[in-house]
Amino acid sequence: MEQYHYFTPTPVGSLLIIGTDTTINALSIRDNDTTDLPLLSKTELPDVFLQCVAEMEAYFAGSLRNFTIPVAQEGTAFQQSVWGKLLTIPYGQTTTYLQLAKDLNNPKAIRAVGTTNGRNQLWVVVPCHRVIGSDGTLTGYAGGLWRKKWLLEHEMKHRFGAQGALF
Repeated sequence: MEQYHYFTPTPVGSLLIIGTDTTINALSIRDNDTTDLPLLSKTELPDVFLQCVAEMEAYFAGSLRNFTIPVAQEGTAFQQSVWGKLLTIPYGQTTTYLQLAKDLNNPKAIRAVGTTNGRNQLWVVVPCHRVIGSDGTLTGYAGGLWRKKWLLEHEMKHRFGAQGALF
């Protein structure tokens, strides 16, 4: 199946959307919209891309908490289980890498959970930004810690009406 590529702006950078006619396979936040990949124009976008752009706009407007776009990312059974657990973290809340490992009935897998979290290719939709260190600090984030902080504060603001720096 042919893969398509498209950039859309967000408040925290340019979002590269990669997918097919039926699913979104990767969402990658960037500082700019330069790439060697062939890009579609907005008029060429498959419906799933239009849905993704609309849902991202709604998320950043604070009116969407759960994504419904069809997604698929390749990974091992363990990785799929971690990504599945990430989807259960409520909007505007956080959990820790250790708690995720415990939720998978494997507390010794904390490092593997962290590594898998870092390999998540579906930025924001599979909410790896909601995972923090056991001591409550923001830890590793492929998009940069400033974006992780922004996303968490954005969600808390729209969920609880919280203002100001929370992390």
